[in-house]
Amino acid sequence: MNIHFLQSLYQRQQRAQAIPANEEIANWALSIIGLLFPELSDKIHNSVKEIEEEFDKLELELNHLLDATQACKDCHNEAIAKQFIDSLPHIYATLKTDISALNSGDPAASDEFEVIRTYPGFWAIAFYRIANSLLLLKTPLIPRILTEYAHSKTGIDIHPGAKIGEYLCIDHGTGIVIGETTIIGKHVKLYQGVTLGALSVSKTLAGVKRHPTVEDNVVIYSGATILGGETVIGANSIIGGNVWLTKSVPANSTVYHTPSIKVIENSNPHIS
Repeated sequence: MNIHFLQSLYQRQQRAQAIPANEEIANWALSIIGLLFPELSDKIHNSVKEIEEEFDKLELELNHLLDATQACKDCHNEAIAKQFIDSLPHIYATLKTDISALNSGDPAASDEFEVIRTYPGFWAIAFYRIANSLLLLKTPLIPRILTEYAHSKTGIDIHPGAKIGEYLCIDHGTGIVIGETTIIGKHVKLYQGVTLGALSVSKTLAGVKRHPTVEDNVVIYSGATILGGETVIGANSIIGGNVWLTKSVPANSTVYHTPSIKVIENSNPHIS
């Protein structure tokens, strides 16, 4: 077999082995979430000092993950890890608004404890908030690993590059797609199967805004597809189920799909 081909495979193998498994990276994020929300953890801390030590440990673990995933030698990984840990109070405060939105937005929710313990929307949003914070610190690879892990567990696909405001409510959630350059305002509610996507997937559009903007207080019902970087859904609008949009909608609009459905009653109910 061609020696150059074998050498190439060996080099790629060495690179892959140097990077921790996706599960290990995801477990680090799960530890963060469990520390922020003890409703998810069975670990009891006996003092504030113990909690502080846990955060110090997670900072050190992040530093090791950054060392493994970044190719450069002067990436200031210690500073990045510290900045991330210092941002956790802000991430926590934002996630509290999301939990509040999930609890108040779903009549089936008993309380915030239930939302934290059982709602896939909360899990997807929590992983996104962590991944987005890391991405803003110019962290490679890890943010995408985290959101794809959440995607695999919840069926909710949120790119870490999306900009999402406070009080996001994802109800049910399965099949939701939120693209990289999407901008979502505050108090937005999304149902299952919603796609906030691009009109084109051409590689030449990398770095260009190609996903829609959803302003404050918008509700988008299941199966709606909204495409394009110039598409803006105005504030306080309602987008009905199965709507397909590639153009902007003014504020305070209601958009709905009108399918043609016929129901024919059988003359003989015993004949199928």
